[in-house]
Amino acid sequence: MAQACDVSIQSVRHWRTGRRRRSANNDSETYCPRCSGANLDHRAYSYLLGLYLGDGYIGYVGDRSKKVWALQISCANDWPGLITECTDALRAVLPNHRVIVVNRTGCKDVKAYWKHWLCVFPQHGPNRKHARPISLSEWQFAIVEDHPREFVKGLIHSDGCRTTNRVRRMVNGEWKYYEYPRYFFSNASRDILGLLVVMLDLLGVEWKFRWKPGKDGHQCQGIVSIAKKPSVELLDSFVGPKY
Repeated sequence: MAQACDVSIQSVRHWRTGRRRRSANNDSETYCPRCSGANLDHRAYSYLLGLYLGDGYIGYVGDRSKKVWALQISCANDWPGLITECTDALRAVLPNHRVIVVNRTGCKDVKAYWKHWLCVFPQHGPNRKHARPISLSEWQFAIVEDHPREFVKGLIHSDGCRTTNRVRRMVNGEWKYYEYPRYFFSNASRDILGLLVVMLDLLGVEWKFRWKPGKDGHQCQGIVSIAKKPSVELLDSFVGPKY
């Protein structure tokens, strides 16, 4: 058709789909907040950073010579609302890109391909996160410090939960049963645990910490728990139960 009309292939594509070739300013290959100074949605980025540190993974796509990376966040099928929030955050951080959702057994992988993922997530490296140092760059910490709620929400949405704690106590010779909500966050990385509690302190959330020994060769886990009523109510105002 292009030859018959003596026009470019791009013109034919535009006639058929209504889409024009992206300009250099919006090109997905050159867009990068760190390399080109493009805008970055700080609120969405803080949330996505929490998700990445919990359940995220960055890996090469195909031939390494193309230097294309995939950021992948695994989300359980039990929480469709979290899958939507993760997808929305990816789209806000990486506009003009396609975000795909891949079905897996019991979960979905939300992912996007980009050459500049390592620019915005420099925590990527060899080995698992708990086996390597994890620290935020100065510009990352500034964003998280401005948006600590989104960062904490991302971490809890990935490796945390809100549960109902049930206890019984002997009172005046009778067993009394009590229920109260509680938040937990579990991770094997001391650095990631440290980032969480720093932001909890910034928000005024009281927390407790303990190590849970691993079984059958599994890595021991650090567990942060929040049980004081004012702190739980504060987390409920921006995190809440998974949905």
